Amino acid sequence: MTLIPELTILQPADKEQVDLPRTSEEEPAVGKKRLYIESYGCQMNFADSEIVASVMRNAGFATTSSAEDADLIFLNTCAIRENAEQKVRHRLKHLTGLKRQKPELLVGMLGCMAERLKTKLLEEEKVVDIVAGPDAYRDIPKLVEEAESGQKAVNVFLSREETYADISPIRLNSNGVTAFVSIMRGCDNMCSFCVVPFTRGRERSRDPHSIVREARDLFEQGYREVTLLGQNVDSYKWQSTDTVEITTFANLLEMVALIHPDLRVRFSTSHPKDITDDVLYTMAKYDNICKYIHLPAQSGNSRVLKLMNRTYDRPWYISKIDRIREILGENCGISTDMISGFCTETEEEHLESLSLMDYVHYDYAYMFAYSERPGTLAAKKYQDDIPEDVKKRRLNEIIARQLEHSSARNQRHVGQVQRVLIEGTSKRSEDFLCGRNDQNKMVVFPKGNWQKGQYVNVLVTECTSATLLGEVVSH
Repeated sequence: MTLIPELTILQPADKEQVDLPRTSEEEPAVGKKRLYIESYGCQMNFADSEIVASVMRNAGFATTSSAEDADLIFLNTCAIRENAEQKVRHRLKHLTGLKRQKPELLVGMLGCMAERLKTKLLEEEKVVDIVAGPDAYRDIPKLVEEAESGQKAVNVFLSREETYADISPIRLNSNGVTAFVSIMRGCDNMCSFCVVPFTRGRERSRDPHSIVREARDLFEQGYREVTLLGQNVDSYKWQSTDTVEITTFANLLEMVALIHPDLRVRFSTSHPKDITDDVLYTMAKYDNICKYIHLPAQSGNSRVLKLMNRTYDRPWYISKIDRIREILGENCGISTDMISGFCTETEEEHLESLSLMDYVHYDYAYMFAYSERPGTLAAKKYQDDIPEDVKKRRLNEIIARQLEHSSARNQRHVGQVQRVLIEGTSKRSEDFLCGRNDQNKMVVFPKGNWQKGQYVNVLVTECTSATLLGEVVSH
């Protein structure tokens, strides 16, 4: 899963950026207590907040968009980098002042930071009343009752079975057009730099029939795009306990695509070692499966990749890129994650990351300097020995290279007609609409009489490194 806070993101400028926290929306709350949720981090965290909102609605809470109006505040946290955790700690300082004004207010910490620090969090942050890990969300109403009685409440148990398959998420901050659908939880990949296996537990896949049912319900409610989420979607595999039925990710993609031709299907995130030809051929078979793959490289050097425990080397990764281009064509959008300054990385190895970028020409990237996380394999085995100024300088070189490639990849679309799903009004002007094309690129065009949720054909007339600009030529 691509983990987003503290990353440098070269993405479509009009796409809602997720390096800032997202909050819950206002809903009628007559006679109900009010819940405010603030979500940080990866897309999975935002999807989890929608599950929490559903659990708490059944417990008699309504959501509010104002922390000041809330009876209960949850921060759904990220632990991917130290700076991500520091952002949450700064936020808690503000909530401490709010709690002084409203002593009955309860504050809870959810997600990966809660799982990593566990009861230590209660000692370090006195304002926190509730700590719940990613697999404990069903238990939150009971934890709230404990906290209301004056006790500190904690559940950080990691499950081998929990998928929340039977819970219908409440769509928070929804544009009514696009939605996340979680297909699996946890991660069995022990990348040495990553804390996720320790905060989200072992990998387990969700019943495919529940996934299809959720996606179909979304389509019937007017949604026109779903993104299938998992830490590593390509390793999705579900087997019924009472039959020999086995569903792979390629099977699942097809099942969701068959719901309706007007339901677009995206997915995130792929792992280079697991993405298969079956997945690529399924993508090629269905027009409504978007031709875009997020395929994190992390480094372009084989020795560094081995230290990262990525289980592939540079030639393997390049062979996957070649296969994507062969089956899906040169226009298939590809993005990546890239880390600068991993332990012992030499200048020559850094240059190999730049040369990999030159080979692939990514459409966009999530790029960041290495940040050691306590408890990871890298923290235990390797010295974080690259000076911060060197990390930052290498990161800036990676960013500059990606800007060149993003501009070049976007320029390819100028003069082409793109099918765009309208997601809403452009953030820069009420007179323009925006939506994404098949390759996940944001397209901005004059508003006209078009509406959110419609598909339109847009002739691209110009571009920036982040956005395509054009005009509607037909519906």
